[in-house]
Amino acid sequence: MTRPALSLVPPPPAGAGVLYVHFHPVSGAVLDEETYDGLLGMLAEVTPVVQPLPPDAALLDVRGAVRYFGHPPAGLAALLRVRVLARYGVDCTVGIGANPLLARMAAEDGPPRAVRELPDDPETVAAFLARKPVAALHGVGPATARTLCAYGLDTVGRVAAAPVGALQRILGASAGRRLHERARGIDPTPVAPDARARSMGAEHRFAGDELDPDVRRHALLALADGLGARLRESGQAARGLKLTVRYADGSTSTRSRTFPEPTAHTPELTAAAYALHASLALQRARVRAVALRAEGLCDAGSAAHQLSFDPADEKARRVEEAVDRARAKFGAGAVRPAATLWVA
Repeated sequence: MTRPALSLVPPPPAGAGVLYVHFHPVSGAVLDEETYDGLLGMLAEVTPVVQPLPPDAALLDVRGAVRYFGHPPAGLAALLRVRVLARYGVDCTVGIGANPLLARMAAEDGPPRAVRELPDDPETVAAFLARKPVAALHGVGPATARTLCAYGLDTVGRVAAAPVGALQRILGASAGRRLHERARGIDPTPVAPDARARSMGAEHRFAGDELDPDVRRHALLALADGLGARLRESGQAARGLKLTVRYADGSTSTRSRTFPEPTAHTPELTAAAYALHASLALQRARVRAVALRAEGLCDAGSAAHQLSFDPADEKARRVEEAVDRARAKFGAGAVRPAATLWVA
């Protein structure tokens, strides 16, 4: 591994050593896989303990890097921002905390494109968390937040002050205990280095602001069809699918869905993409780009598949196999859905 040319000086005091990095392309586009892989490689120049969080984030444990380089986490974060911007034209927001939960929440505590550090001090952490809405805790979804608010537990501080037994009665034993720990800033989850992100993505950028939902659906069909072909070619299946929609003002919306069983079947990927798009209720939104990412990839051969007695499903899978053979022989563009011909 090539180390950055940084001087060796006495190490600073130990403290928060987990970084949450969220990348923001200056152009406003969705990160493509090649750029994302390059960014991960750059992070690995500082520390080998890098956990990809596709499509545009990562976790780093820099405690070893702090001792090696003699720079505090904030200094390493500032250096990373400069290098990422200079090499890839990508800015980033960096949150620094004692664990992944606190690092992520520090990054989200304000506008993007900054370095924010949460000191590893119990009183400071408690004060930081107390003022947050309970929905700000990573892992607390809208349904859980509504349930907690119904009991008056609308802030992280109130959840932390509640008896763990009460939370367990509301959410269940395991979920209640885990929520109580997170409300107190406790997150034992380690940063798990991974040589490659366990996901696969594709993006379509429209020529202008696209207001027609049918055109967007045609683009999603083309993306799902391509993803399915790539998954089957690589012998992988996806446990979930994420949709990212980017608007004319640069903002984005994301929706995710987990499959009942891992799949690389194009009709299932397409149906999930359509459902995620419909759930956004975009109406006359000015859309610049749509992106799909197959997540939680696993070996298709070892994935369980429930047998179907639906003749239409069996026929669709046979057609899919024939299409894959044609593409392998004549190229990826030899066969594609007719609706994708309308995508511009």
